[in-house]
Formats: sequence, C-alpha cells, structure tokens
Amino acid sequence: VQLQASGGGLVQAGGSLRLSCAASGRTVGTFVMAWFRQAPGKEREFVAAIKRVWSGGNTYYADSVKGRFTISRDDAKNTVYLEMNSLKPEDTAVYYCAGQYGNDYNDNGSYKYWGQGTLVTVSS
Repeated sequence: VQLQASGGGLVQAGGSLRLSCAASGRTVGTFVMAWFRQAPGKEREFVAAIKRVWSGGNTYYADSVKGRFTISRDDAKNTVYLEMNSLKPEDTAVYYCAGQYGNDYNDNGSYKYWGQGTLVTVSS
C-alpha cells in the first residue's frame, strides 16, 4: 500500500487548506485512516482519525484541532481528506496520513502505512 499526501502550502492565519491522501495498492476502506503532524523540533502528534465505514465511520480529533479540522473519506476514490479551517501559526507542521488494520486510532505505533508528508505553513 502506498499513501500519497498532497495539498499543503503557505496560508495566512485564519485561512483554510484541504489535504488529500490518495491510496494505491489497496482500498482505504480496509483501514482506519488518520492524519498526524510533526512540527519542527517536536514529536509527531495525532491530529484526526476516521474509522471504517462499515464500523460506523466515527471520527476523532485532537483537542487542539477540534471544531476547526474535519477528516473525511471517499472510499470510492480511495482518498482521505483533512479540511483545515481557521488555521493558526501553531498548526504549522508536516502532515502525514496513515492507515492501520487495528483500532488504536490515536497510537502512532499502530499505523502500518504512512504517506510521505505534506508541509503546511501558517503565517501570522
């Protein structure tokens, strides 16, 4: 399975971006999918996750992004999205999409497949 993240860029504070994660090799419908991020000098942290459609498609968010970010999936397009609104300078990071067969949605180590990352820079 290969995951390809895209959509990052430079945006002013208060702006919006939509990240995409396209999968090849296997359908994303098989996985719990998530977004993580890593800011310079910091550890990778959980951002959002979405469970499989057949298990309810529940979504989960880090407190720091709740109400501003929305994760969604389009299994027909084999793609997962992260809609980011009201962006803040502290959202600046490399964003990674990831997929796992399990259910530990916010556990970095549980994800088997990772995309290459896309850089989001939010200017003040």
